[in-house]
Order: sequence, then C-alpha cells, then structure tokens
Amino acid sequence: MTLTATSDTPVAPNTRLGAATQAVAAFFQHPWVAGIVRLSAVEDSLRLLHPMLSLTQPRARVVRIVHETADTKTFVLQPNALWHGRRTALAGQYVQLQLEINGRQVQRLYSISSTPGARCFAITVKRQPGGLVSHYLHAQVKVGDVWAVGQPEGSFVLPATLPPKLLLLSAGSGITPVMAMLKDLQARRYPGDVVFLHVCRNPGELIFAKRLQAIAAQYPELSVVTHFDDISGRFGPEALQLAVPDVAERSTYLCGPSGLMDAIHQHWQAQAYTAPLHSERFVAFPLLPSSAPGTPVNVSLASSGTQFVTQGNAPLLVQAENAGLNPKHGCRIGICRSCQCTKRSGTVENLQTGELSSAPNEAIRLCISVARSDVTLLL
Repeated sequence: MTLTATSDTPVAPNTRLGAATQAVAAFFQHPWVAGIVRLSAVEDSLRLLHPMLSLTQPRARVVRIVHETADTKTFVLQPNALWHGRRTALAGQYVQLQLEINGRQVQRLYSISSTPGARCFAITVKRQPGGLVSHYLHAQVKVGDVWAVGQPEGSFVLPATLPPKLLLLSAGSGITPVMAMLKDLQARRYPGDVVFLHVCRNPGELIFAKRLQAIAAQYPELSVVTHFDDISGRFGPEALQLAVPDVAERSTYLCGPSGLMDAIHQHWQAQAYTAPLHSERFVAFPLLPSSAPGTPVNVSLASSGTQFVTQGNAPLLVQAENAGLNPKHGCRIGICRSCQCTKRSGTVENLQTGELSSAPNEAIRLCISVARSDVTLLL
C-alpha cells in the first residue's frame, strides 16, 4: 500500500545555511566580540538576511503541510542548526512553538509526531473549536513560514530497555505522541508484542489511518485496534478490558482527553495492576485554592536585583505583574513552562498538587506557585 505523505518523509536540509549559522554563532560568542557588539542588533541583522538565521533561537520552516483528516493537519518542519532534536529527540516528546498572532506573542506545546532522528520533524494539530493557535495554524500558515521553536522536552518516552508487552492507548489528538512511539518501535525492530488502541468518534476522525494500516501490514508483532464511539458507544475501562484481555500484563502509554485518562488511571488503581501506566496530559490540572493565608513575604529577583512584597495569595507570576514587572510567561495555567525559573531559596506551594517545597535551586513555574516564605528567584 502506498503510504500517505507523512510527517517524517526526509526533506533535504539546507546544510549550507546550518553550517553558516554555526560559524557565525561561534564568531559572535567569542568574548572579545561579545564585548563590543550588541547581540540583539546582530540578531535583527541576521533575521533580515534570512528568517532562519539566529545565534540563539532555534527556528523551523514549514516545508510541507499534510491534510490528515477534515480538521487535522501535519506540519513538516525543517529546523535550523540550533535545534538539537535531530540528535536528541525521543518519541513522545514535545516542542514549544512561538508564534505572533495579531501582534500578540503566543506559545503552545505540540507533540512531535515524526520518527526520532529524521532530518525534518513534524507536529500534527487538530483544529480546536475556539482555539486561537490551532485555528491560526489551519487557516493562515503556509509552506515557507518560519516559526521560533523550543528544544524537545518531556518525559513521556519509551524506556531504553523495552518490556516484552506494550499497549499504546490514545484518543482523539492524543494519538500524536504514541504514533511517534509506534514509528520508533518499528524503526528499532521491537520484537515484543505491541497493541495500538485508538479511540475516536468515527472512522473519518481517525488520524494517520493509512499510515497505521501500512505499518500494521509490515509489522507482524503489531495489533491495531480502533474504537469508534459513534458505533460502539463510549469507550471506558470495560471496553479496554474486552479489547485487550491481557492489559494487566502490558506496560501502557496513554494520551488523550482528561476524562478518559482519569477513568483509565482509576481502573489501574482499582484493579491493582502492577504493569506501569505512563501518561501525558496537555490540559491543565484544576488549580487548588492556596492554603497560604496571604501573609506578605519578600520576593527577591537575583539576576535583576529587584525586590517586591507580595499581597494576598495569588501566584508569583501575578504578584510580579502587580509589582510592575513582566516575567516571561505563556499559558498561565502550568502547561507551557514559559514562566519556569529557578527558585534559589524559600518555600513555595504548588497550586496543582498542593505540595510545599523548600528545596534550594529547584525549577518552579511562576503561574502555579505561591510564595509561603521569603523567596529568591533566579530572574
């Protein structure tokens, strides 16, 4: 069967541009040069020469757009030399996109849907009703556009030593990271038993349908199971048990809507399965009310030498903004990690988990952290 145009189809990289970028970066990072040339001016000049050129910012150009379903597209991206993912990305990880939409800088995280190690990487985006970024990507983005991108991140990855049985379980657009895992397993010639179970409303919403068929035809150890809610009813733990009778024996990787993920986690606990269940969420946990009384504390920003005193029990991001500061931030709900910084000292409360932490030099997200004592941040 002919494969669909896929996210990891090799596209010849612009190796000359990558080599030039690395050479220019090395020159301007020399201490003598850095002392007399303002980096931001160099960045502006480089961008005028070519939108992919930068000394500090990984960027990627859209080289192909693949229509997967009526509301899902795959964007194939050719990165510049500053993106390390070709060497380091693991199946299941995600990248941050930085876009300017109507004059506003926005960031979003998207799973990498291509095979690790490919010259180009890809993200697959389902248009979300009312979604600012997904609507923009579907309606406005064209081949040739250049985006700022982050390095690959995330711990939702397969282990180096694979277990004998795997279940890749996804629903809706949650198929993207587990599809990358499936491609990786095929590339690694995984000899174990793997079930790929995907849930969506109907066959027309099955993302990567032809690719799944193609991989299944080439990969005898793989069983592909689909569940269409419009035909078979709402998927849940009972349907999982019927579809995969030996689910308790399988290391499972799960990504999908929160309701399904919560149900599967509860099922795992209720049945006391010992096989590990790994999962990835791209929606925020509900924030807990702070247990802090709102007592004013001092917040010191070590890099800038700035200080302010908190008022009430709002997160540190809000406290800083109320003090007239503008820390880098993105989603404001604990997902994108744009506001992550190092807490050098002090105690904070995590509004997603309710946990208190006093460990020095730990990474915290300002948008979901409340100061419970005087705090010093590396900002």
